[in-house]
Amino acid sequence: MHFVIVTGLSGAGKSIAIKSFEDIGFYCVDNLPAALIPTFADLIVQSKVERVALGIDVRERDFFTGLFAALDRLENQGHELEILFFEAKEEVLVRRYSETRRKHPLAIDGSVSAGITSERQRLEGVRQRATRILDTSDLNAHELRAFIQEAYSSQGTESRLQILVLSFGFKFGVPYNTDLVFDVRFLPNPHFDPELRPYSGRDLRVVQYIFAEPMARNFLTHLYEFLNMLVPLYEKEGKSYLTISIGCTGGKHRSVATAEELSQHLRQLGYRVACHHRDLAKEPS
Repeated sequence: MHFVIVTGLSGAGKSIAIKSFEDIGFYCVDNLPAALIPTFADLIVQSKVERVALGIDVRERDFFTGLFAALDRLENQGHELEILFFEAKEEVLVRRYSETRRKHPLAIDGSVSAGITSERQRLEGVRQRATRILDTSDLNAHELRAFIQEAYSSQGTESRLQILVLSFGFKFGVPYNTDLVFDVRFLPNPHFDPELRPYSGRDLRVVQYIFAEPMARNFLTHLYEFLNMLVPLYEKEGKSYLTISIGCTGGKHRSVATAEELSQHLRQLGYRVACHHRDLAKEPS
């Protein structure tokens, strides 16, 4: 049985993730006490359920009591187990709590920042054990749902590496928790063509403009060859997830087009690939 433990910082998207898992057929239970995990597993294994998502966080008073022992027991029983840990930048979490007017579960005297700091400290051990850490600072609810659906809806008995290809703009900062970063600011820039500027790297005319020169096509060839060699090594090492970030200046044209081309190539190799464009909707300054 495949168990996904959904945990992490309050306000980072765990509730949305649980609902998304439910939408793609996972049996979901939110805020399950850690002490009940082994009993729950014994009961659920008698059913025909094959995929389970369990939401666990600091709302549960005895969060750490027996948590790791319970997870070890699941693995020892032969279940496939992964811990999906959600986090976000402090300023993003503070804004989310301000917008929803919710109280942070660990807030002291109403201080959301103090609650976030305390929660980070309490969850550090779980974070270190996490199979995947997902920073949702730059994801809205729709994008998070799309990511969960694309990353997990096709999962069954296959064990191939899950790859996230992420485009971004350097002017907005390099993404957190990325494994590989490629800078494509040397490619022809459609921003300087008035007719192409309004379009994005998803538009065929922009793609043709960027990769019209032999240099650009040669770059893609070498990028494919490099990753064709490297990705299987990550698989051999036992890595479950790989994030490849592609950056240009604003994250609208060159990085988007390259990310789309790379995603298509990796899918043709049989990998499960999610492609996300972090800064595509941001207004240029």
